[in-house]
Amino acid sequence: MKKLLLALAVFVTASTVNAQDKKEQDTPPNGWSKNGTIQLLLNQSAFNKEWTGGGTSSIAGNLTLNYDFNYRMNDFTWDNRILANYGLTKLKDDEFARKTSDRIELNSIAGKQIQESKWYYSYFLNFRSQMTKGYEFSEDAETGETIRTETTHFLSPGYLQTGPGLLWKYNEHLSVNIAPATARLIFVDDKFTSVPGYVDGDYFGVDEGKATRFEFGASVGVYAKMFLLENVTAEHTLNLYSNYLDKPGNVDIDYLLNVEMSINKYLSANVIFQAIYDDNTVGAFQIREVFGLGINHKF
Repeated sequence: MKKLLLALAVFVTASTVNAQDKKEQDTPPNGWSKNGTIQLLLNQSAFNKEWTGGGTSSIAGNLTLNYDFNYRMNDFTWDNRILANYGLTKLKDDEFARKTSDRIELNSIAGKQIQESKWYYSYFLNFRSQMTKGYEFSEDAETGETIRTETTHFLSPGYLQTGPGLLWKYNEHLSVNIAPATARLIFVDDKFTSVPGYVDGDYFGVDEGKATRFEFGASVGVYAKMFLLENVTAEHTLNLYSNYLDKPGNVDIDYLLNVEMSINKYLSANVIFQAIYDDNTVGAFQIREVFGLGINHKF
């Protein structure tokens, strides 16, 4: 699966270069440029009591914020992006609503152009966490009632990555940042690492009784936006990280695909796909898919 995702990254890069060769992009002017989108995806299913085909009535919503604020001054660029995503679903007769997504992320990268090439000396910072509590759900064997147990909340976990590197920036829609000396700090609430019988590393790699884990390694970040059709765009983000200090061969992968199909100024259909691999969390791929009709506002 890792090889498949890496091959996908190469394919995306090659395809986007080809697409942008056909559509020249003007160099952004000096100064600040800002733009963003707020979008609400809705999904609802309903069945009356006479329905015999099976099914459970449900309602789901997913709120997304993307905001870019970038700065350019001649051969210096500073690109910043805030991403926030939160989703809930509620099944009929279920006591609790359940999260389908919860993510807040800040990406910032500054670059100083090397002569007149597409290469830049760079420095990046990435922060990500979640906004609300996360739970595991189980059922009481005697009463049949649903039990929910808190497992995560804001800054538990939280990730902070930063380091110098080299940025290859083809244009505003395609870039690759390589940072071979990246520091990463993982934050957690120590109440989760202080429970009886806790084993070092079980909670996002953090040792017993600790609230942080420090890592040092290499990271690669790829951003590619493809214009598939006149009103259809596909935005790819791929982040890879290898920890030199512990199992450097286990590469952490975070891939996000957002396909947007514009219907008019306020409506769009979206497909969101995300795949995460981090063996400090789960020794397998975590997959998230969202599809729905979106009500969006651009600013």
